[in-house]
Amino acid sequence: MPEIRNPNQAGGQDSRSLLVMMIVILGVLFGVQYWRGQHTPEPPAAPAAHSTQASPTATPAAPTAPAAATTAASQATPAIAAASESTTTVENELYKITFSNRGGQVTSWLLKRYTGIDGHPLDLVQDTASKLYGYPLSLYTYEPALNQQLATALYVPSATGTLQSPASLTFKYAAGDIAVTKTFTFGADYVISADTQVLRNGQPIRALLSWPAAFGDMDNITAYAAADIDTSANGHDDHTAFKKVSGGATLNGPFDFAGTSDQYFAAAFLPMHPQDATLVTLHHEIPANAVPAGPGRPSLFGSSNKAQLPLIGAAVGDLSGHNQLRLYVGPKAIDVLKSVHTADGHDLQSLLDFGFFGPIGKYLFLGLHWVHSLLPHDANNLTNFSWGWAIVIFTVLINVVLLPLRIKGMKSMLAMQRIQPGIDAIKAKYKNPKATDPKAAEMNAEVMAYQKQQGVSMFGGCVPSLIQLPLLFAFFTMMTKVVELRHAHFFWLHDLSAADQYHILPILMVITSFLVQFYTPSPGVDPQQQKMMAFMMPAFSGWMTWNYASGLALYWNVGNIIMIIQQAVMNNTQLGKEMKVIAANRAKAKAAAASRPNPKIIQGRR
Repeated sequence: MPEIRNPNQAGGQDSRSLLVMMIVILGVLFGVQYWRGQHTPEPPAAPAAHSTQASPTATPAAPTAPAAATTAASQATPAIAAASESTTTVENELYKITFSNRGGQVTSWLLKRYTGIDGHPLDLVQDTASKLYGYPLSLYTYEPALNQQLATALYVPSATGTLQSPASLTFKYAAGDIAVTKTFTFGADYVISADTQVLRNGQPIRALLSWPAAFGDMDNITAYAAADIDTSANGHDDHTAFKKVSGGATLNGPFDFAGTSDQYFAAAFLPMHPQDATLVTLHHEIPANAVPAGPGRPSLFGSSNKAQLPLIGAAVGDLSGHNQLRLYVGPKAIDVLKSVHTADGHDLQSLLDFGFFGPIGKYLFLGLHWVHSLLPHDANNLTNFSWGWAIVIFTVLINVVLLPLRIKGMKSMLAMQRIQPGIDAIKAKYKNPKATDPKAAEMNAEVMAYQKQQGVSMFGGCVPSLIQLPLLFAFFTMMTKVVELRHAHFFWLHDLSAADQYHILPILMVITSFLVQFYTPSPGVDPQQQKMMAFMMPAFSGWMTWNYASGLALYWNVGNIIMIIQQAVMNNTQLGKEMKVIAANRAKAKAAAASRPNPKIIQGRR
C-alpha cells in the first residue's frame, strides 16, 4: 500500500485513545443487537397457537350463558341475515374504508395521503394474510366454530353504497341462539368508534374486536421483523417484538391502549374502560413467496424463497363482553399521534419506538421536525423535498453546536504533542515492553502520572468523537422508524428511509470519511495504525450506508463535509500551525534517528 503522508500527523505515540474509540464502537454495535432481543419483557406464559381459532389457557374460557338458558324452554333468537353479499364504503379526507357485510368486517382500508409500492393509495389490509387469518374488525372468541360463523355470516348493514363522514354504520346478525350487533362511528380524523356485542341466549360472551394479520405496507422482510405488540398502562409503555408474541395469549388490563404496529403504521385500540380491557395477542406465519408485490409481480421475495414471515395481530375488548372502544388506524406520524388521546388523556406518542438510543433518537427527530416546520412545504404532499433540506440544515446546526468541543479537542491534542517527548522518554526507559510484560503496567502508570502532572488528559481529543457516536447511532435507528421520511424525495433519492438506489451517497461517504481522517491531526497514534484507520473507517462507513437509509448517508456526508471545512480552517490558525511545527520537528527527529547506522557488536574469540 503506498504511504500517504499527512502533514498534520506525527510519529508513533500512545494509541490508547484510538483503541478506546474502537472498543466503544464495537460495544455499541453489539449492545444494540443484544438490546433488540432483550429489551421487551416476555408476555405471560400461554400455550402458543397458530390460528385465531385456537383456545388459550392463559385465562379461563369466555363466559357463556347460564345452563338454564340452554334448556328447551328457552326460545330461539329471531333470525337476522342478509340475502346476498354487499359492500359499504366510508370515507373522509384521510381514508377510504370498505366494509363487507360478510362478517361485518373491513376488506380495504386506504390511506389517501400515503402510497404503496404500486404508487397508488396505500391499502393497510393485507389481502393474502387476511384471507387466511381474518380481516380487520372481525370478532375473536374462544370458540373456533363460533369465530368461523361470525366471520362468514351475511350481516344486515344499516346502509350500503358510499357514506361521507361523519357517519355511522351498523351490522346486525342473528341465528339460533347467537345475536350480534356491530356499530362503527366515523369522524374527520384517523379514529373510529366501535360498539360491539355478541349475545348467546341473551347473555353476552367475550368477543373481542381484532386486527388479525399485519399491514399492507409491508414490502420487505425487515418490515415484517419490525412488527410488534404495543401496550400502554398507567404511563408505562411496552413494545413486544414479534419473536416474543405468543399466539392466543390473553393479557388482562388495565390498558390505555393496546394493538399492533409495524415501522410506520399502527392499529391501536383505545378502550373506553381501561380497567376492564383485555388483549389477545395473535401470531401467525405466511410463506414469503405467497405475499404479492403488486400487479404483474406475483411475489415480493421471489418464488424460490421459502422463508416464513411473521404476522402479528391483536384482539381487544371488554371483560363484560360489551366492547366500547375507539380504534386508531393510521401513520405513526408524531403530529397525528399527539392529537389522539386515550380515555385518561395520554396521547399516542409512545407508539414511536426509537430503539436502544430511544431518548436521543426522539429528541433528534423532534429537532429535525422543528427545522422542517420552518421550511416551506405542502402538508398534503408527503413526498416533497423539504425533509431532505431539513436533514442538511439540521446537520449544520448540530456541527455548529459541536464546534467548541472540536476546538477544545484540538487544544487537548496540541497539549498531548507538547508533552510527547517526555512520554517517549518514559517508554524508552522501559524499552517499550510488550502488553503481556509486567513492566508494561508500570510504564502505563508512570505515563498517566506524567500526563496528570502536566495537566493533560489522553482522552481529551476523543471527547468530540465520543459525543458524536450516540448521535450517529440514534440517527441510524431513527431514520427507519419515522413515517415522515417514508417516500420523501430528495433529488435522485426516491425514499429517504430506503437505501440510495444508485449508491452515490455511500461512495461519497468513503471519500469524505477518508478526507476527515487525512485532515484531522492524530498525535499519539502509531503510523501503521494511522494508515489502517485511513482506509478502514471509510470502508466501514461506506458499508454501513450501502444498503441502509439514504437519510443517514445524507446526514453523515454533510457532517463529514462540515468537519473537513472546519478542520482545514483550524489547521491554518495559530493553534493548527503550532501543531504542524511540532509534528514536522518530531518527524525530522525520527528520520534522523532512523538514518543513524546501528553499531554492530563484534564478539571476540576466546
